[in-house]
Amino acid sequence: MIAVAVVGFGYGAAADNDFTGGDAESAKAQELLEQHFPQQQGDTLTLAIKAESGIDDPAVRQKIEKIIADLAASSITGPVISPYQDKNLVTEDRRIARTTIPLSDKTADKAEVKPLVDMVKGASDDSVTLGLGGYMAEKAETPPQGSAESVGILAAAVILFIAFGSLVAMGLPIVTAILAIVGGLALMKLVGHVVPGPDFTVIFGAMIGLGVGIDYALFIVTRYKDSLQDGDAPESATVAAITTAGRAVLFAGTTVVIALLGLVVMGQRLMTGVAVATSVIVLVTMIAAVTLLPAFLGFIGYKINSLRLPRRTSRRYQPGSAPTQPRRTLAERWAGVVQRKPLVAAALAGAVLLLLAAPMLSMRLSQPDASVQPRDRSSYISYEILSEGFGPGYGAPLIFATRVDSTYADLRPVVDAVSMTEGIASATPPRVSEDGHAVTFTAFPTTGYQDEATANLVHRLRDTVLPNAPGGQQVLVGGPNAATIDLADETGSRLPLMIAVVIAISMVLLIALVRSVTIALQAAVMNLLSIGAAYGVIVAVVQWGWLGPTLGFPTAMPVTTWVPMMMFPVLFGLSMDYQVFLTARVREEYERTGDTRTAVARGLARTAKVITAAAAIMFAVFTTSLLGPDIAVKQGGLGMAVAVLIDATIVRMILVPAVMELCGKTNWWMPGRRTPKPTPAAQASTEEARV
Repeated sequence: MIAVAVVGFGYGAAADNDFTGGDAESAKAQELLEQHFPQQQGDTLTLAIKAESGIDDPAVRQKIEKIIADLAASSITGPVISPYQDKNLVTEDRRIARTTIPLSDKTADKAEVKPLVDMVKGASDDSVTLGLGGYMAEKAETPPQGSAESVGILAAAVILFIAFGSLVAMGLPIVTAILAIVGGLALMKLVGHVVPGPDFTVIFGAMIGLGVGIDYALFIVTRYKDSLQDGDAPESATVAAITTAGRAVLFAGTTVVIALLGLVVMGQRLMTGVAVATSVIVLVTMIAAVTLLPAFLGFIGYKINSLRLPRRTSRRYQPGSAPTQPRRTLAERWAGVVQRKPLVAAALAGAVLLLLAAPMLSMRLSQPDASVQPRDRSSYISYEILSEGFGPGYGAPLIFATRVDSTYADLRPVVDAVSMTEGIASATPPRVSEDGHAVTFTAFPTTGYQDEATANLVHRLRDTVLPNAPGGQQVLVGGPNAATIDLADETGSRLPLMIAVVIAISMVLLIALVRSVTIALQAAVMNLLSIGAAYGVIVAVVQWGWLGPTLGFPTAMPVTTWVPMMMFPVLFGLSMDYQVFLTARVREEYERTGDTRTAVARGLARTAKVITAAAAIMFAVFTTSLLGPDIAVKQGGLGMAVAVLIDATIVRMILVPAVMELCGKTNWWMPGRRTPKPTPAAQASTEEARV
């Protein structure tokens, strides 16, 4: 891992945030523009200016001209046109103005743009308000993730210490997970040379790797401690832990990897990169859990319980003393309560999940822009000024492009048809490329980037307006706004296919592990319910604005396009993790007792503590994303935290025992195999447990 880290962090690939490309109409328009209008391509910044006394006030004008001169003098910017030179850049009342600053260096990064943003913010005062917008300005203003991961590790340490009661036992899962994440992130950067991914992949990958890495090590360490308590020697306990919990970890990790690779079905280049990168991290954490962790256990031995938390110990059985009846745990007693009224419990739990999932039906997808940034950001100030002076659609331009046979091609009828369309504020005259083989013009909607009306307008232009306009049949609608709409449409159409593929493959793996078709079907349905509930909570918080500001979302906004398609495979895989650990233990108890009710109660009792601890760690790790600055990552972290909480409580503690009680021996149905009958010893054990 150390060797991979040195190579990966030293020679890894840079992030790729270009979501364009593919067969979408906006992608074809962008390709046409890059081919025939290369001089117009490249990143730009937009300076927005607002002066209540007017920009022609001598003192205000002096400040504006100075900031424009300073921006133009930067080594990464091109020539800047002053609003005093072009009346189209100023509103009629002369209070608001704008100008575009081209970035001459196409490789300019956010570190080079940040001084420009700070300079503009520092130039604002009571007489004039300035804001610098644009994609690179947004990136430059977004602070690093900061201490969010550290908070997650600290929370995990506290939970592990409470669960294990030992600093040594607490430290093993954390050390294993951290080393695995370092190696996984480095390997991910190397893989990026072949399959590039966007910059949020590192944050998301670290968050997922930390959660599953600690959980996988937690399951193995718990089984190791149980074996020691049963009288095994350290080496035998390690073997027992790896052949039981370790086997389950391999199945669970493989399920998560396969679920993540289901993103490839989406057919989007960068999401394929996200799928491969996060799969690599999960794969490394899984391997570390069954190789590095056993090596650590070899050093620790009986010292696994060293540096213990002071707690009252229960009285143990001594040879020669009268045997005492072991107390039933809280989880086992709870399972008995659910099993006495299984139909009522299943109906209530299902109703709660469906109620939580209901908002999902109104989910809208988009990409974050300046309008959803924190209110103190320069990019938001720029958006607010431009929306006030030039309309909310100024930040959501639609760029039209088409091929023509000569420089005399007349596209004015198309421009007129677009201009007269309801929802269009204005359109620019058509411009012909230097080679005479392409024409482009821009139209500005009356609604903003995130408004549903803007998406409807794009569809109406493509489906009705352009086909009916003379010469409009071959005109393409592109630009960042149209690209976002195309990405959302493509995601919505392909998401069901990805869900079907992930469910099918995961069910095959679960059937192979627990040897039951019924349990695999139960797991698939329950996982869909918990993920649907998480989707519903995301919509209520992010899109409807319920508790949004409290949780760090500045305003109501559509759900980020990649969040639901990234959440599903991760959550389905993690839910399968808990299902694997629970049903594997239930299966062991069933084979020992031959009674489903007893097996479920005992299996739940033996796994409740570790699953609760694992879910608490996942919840803590995912919720720490709310401390970070990235709006989209916050959405994903919130959704996954809610899903893990629901899965570990409503699903595992209510639905699973209730549904398994209702199914009875059908739980163990497998085509071509007869359900095994319990042995006399197993029957006696079952009757004793019931008493």
